[in-house]
Amino acid sequence: MACRVYHAELAQVQDHPRLAALMARGAAAGPFDRADWLGLIATRAPGRAFLAVAEEPGLAAHAEGAMLALPLLATSQGLTACANWYSFWARPLTQAPDRAEALLTAIARDLAHHDAIDFAPLPAPEAGWMARAFRAAGWMATVEPAHVNRHLVLGGQDFAQWWATRPGALRATVRRKGARGAVQCRVATRFDPADWAAYEAVYAASWKPAEGDPALLRAFAQAESAAGALRLGLATIDGQPVAAQLWSVEHGTAFIHKLAHRDDARAASPGTLLSAALFAHVIDHDGVAAIDFGTGDDPYKADWMDHTRTRWRLRAHHPAAWRHWPALARGLARRLAGRTLLAPPPGDG
Repeated sequence: MACRVYHAELAQVQDHPRLAALMARGAAAGPFDRADWLGLIATRAPGRAFLAVAEEPGLAAHAEGAMLALPLLATSQGLTACANWYSFWARPLTQAPDRAEALLTAIARDLAHHDAIDFAPLPAPEAGWMARAFRAAGWMATVEPAHVNRHLVLGGQDFAQWWATRPGALRATVRRKGARGAVQCRVATRFDPADWAAYEAVYAASWKPAEGDPALLRAFAQAESAAGALRLGLATIDGQPVAAQLWSVEHGTAFIHKLAHRDDARAASPGTLLSAALFAHVIDHDGVAAIDFGTGDDPYKADWMDHTRTRWRLRAHHPAAWRHWPALARGLARRLAGRTLLAPPPGDG
């Protein structure tokens, strides 16, 4: 079946009704699939951000065929995902997963002049689609683990039921420190400049490294507030902010984007108490079915999350590009050493 491949600018997605519908809030599974999120990245990216789009014709008159959009950045080193350190995932977007590999193969053939692609963090199904499609288009492609994602599936439990399954030490900390009453927690659902200033002050006084792009994060929080999806948690002691967390809710999932607490308030466990308050809010008030803790396998996350899954990195080089032959040789060496795979294992993620 003939397939049309073209490139679209992220800033012009609204001029393409089908793309706009595919990447809209409500259609996307989470913020990282949405045009507004990708647009925030595009305005700050070190290369050109665009969508590589493949469309098949409909089988009947006036019918719409399958479509797939791959968000990309073109840099001097080749292609990368349109993603940054805040992204929980990056992936091709389609309403027709059964046609994804065929559509991606058409895109991969069209992208051959870019020579190389390094795309992460991919969920396992999409990593498999991309690896097989790029190989079918003549690229040398492998996948390897990029990040660990911890997440929670509630299975219909309310907060009390779920909380009873948490480690005893965690529950004891919340019970003991909460009973003292020194830490006050609240969850804001609307953006307020004073709350955001408190969040930034806590972050600046925490153990965390400097914020990567505070303007992007603020713009994201404002957009989530306008959509009713913002959950900004703040903990105070004697009126002074000591812990802050940025969450959002979408499609039945709560996403934990950022959290921090002041080192000088550690003895009061404000971060732990605030986490408990936010979990209670999104489970009992928002009725979420899942909670996603993003990338990173920090040990403390195991107290709150029950499941892990791998986010993958696709590395592909086109053999016609001689300048990438050293990278191809290194990739073959990693493959022979068992550090890369042709596709993610079945059932991962």
